[in-house]
Amino acid sequence: QQQDQQSKLAAIESLLATQKQSVDKTASEIEELKSSIKDIKVNKQADLVESKVVYEENYLLGLKVEGSRIAILVDASASMTHEKLIDIIKTKNGTKAEKQQAAKWLRTKRIVEWLLARVPSSSDIIVVAFNEKASALGNKKWSRANDSDKIKAIIADLNKLVPEGATNLQIGLQTINKFSPSNIYIITDGLPTKGESRYKSLNPFASCGSLSGTANTITGECRVKLFRQTVIESNLPSAVVNTVLLPIEGDPAAVNEFWYWTSSSGGLLISPAGNWP
Repeated sequence: QQQDQQSKLAAIESLLATQKQSVDKTASEIEELKSSIKDIKVNKQADLVESKVVYEENYLLGLKVEGSRIAILVDASASMTHEKLIDIIKTKNGTKAEKQQAAKWLRTKRIVEWLLARVPSSSDIIVVAFNEKASALGNKKWSRANDSDKIKAIIADLNKLVPEGATNLQIGLQTINKFSPSNIYIITDGLPTKGESRYKSLNPFASCGSLSGTANTITGECRVKLFRQTVIESNLPSAVVNTVLLPIEGDPAAVNEFWYWTSSSGGLLISPAGNWP
């Protein structure tokens, strides 16, 4: 019996020794892993704007923020609150706070911050918001991208905006033009609904009552005509135009029209997934 117990004890000791070797090996591997993690070089983010989107896979299909004089044009019209028309209509009758907290508008502001966070430090930056009117945010003129106070002032003004009114892209572009940018980044959700021309005198707009003041709604066909006229009359210099096009119901022609315009300038049209940024 004593011999059996000694045999069992020896077996247990052997098992424990084997397990100890396994534990020691695992501990050694953990230390090696810790050492390798310490050796990984993490690029320090020099962004003046805090952005949670830092991983390369979250960058947009080659969209880079570049240029010596970068202008960001932000659509702040009523449609920038939601994707569905019924939700947009409901929000139009809501409070200013409800409009500011609308899902698509919050996303729009995140996109502006995403762009600002990636402006080269040597570039000049200006942000213009537009609906039926247009105005520059922050100090109302060019700001150096590495000037944190100026960037904070832009974001502060952005947070005060209330998305409402019609979409007058033309007045936005006219405002941007005064600054002669080298690169333009437009954040919008579709074709314009209002412009600056005297449309009664323009033959292509004879059937567009909303533009001549005889109707309250605008058709898709008239929005296409309005967009093309807007581009022609805006007399943009040789700026590279990029567009971040957010989704909205009832405006299927927007993608083609914006794509043709941006590509002809050497820029990109991006219609990002709903979870970006």
